[in-house]
Amino acid sequence: MNISIIISGNFQREAKPLLKKFPSLKSELITLKETLLKNPFEGTPIGKNCYKIRLAIKSKGKGKSGGARIITFVIIEILKDSQEEIIVNLASIYDKSEFANIDYKDLKNIITEIKEEVKKLKSK
Repeated sequence: MNISIIISGNFQREAKPLLKKFPSLKSELITLKETLLKNPFEGTPIGKNCYKIRLAIKSKGKGKSGGARIITFVIIEILKDSQEEIIVNLASIYDKSEFANIDYKDLKNIITEIKEEVKKLKSK
């Protein structure tokens, strides 16, 4: 089983202000990456192969309940040699104090955008 992590354009846009606001977030995202490489299905399933991960932000001081939420979109592909490739796309990140949940319509748009990005990467 081969696991790779891709950071979507949407995730990068949303993470930029949060990284400036919360200095510890960078190290917490690195830890999350290591966790996802071990368990790509981390978090609560929210449908459409998406998972919501609760992430504590030390510099915010609120724990998981008041920290950030990260939405991942998992793509599973079977390769020619019957190997499984799992692509974990970091789709969205938001501060729990700013949004309680991600809107389904927004999630659908993000998934469409990610599928386009993955298609471009595969064609290279």
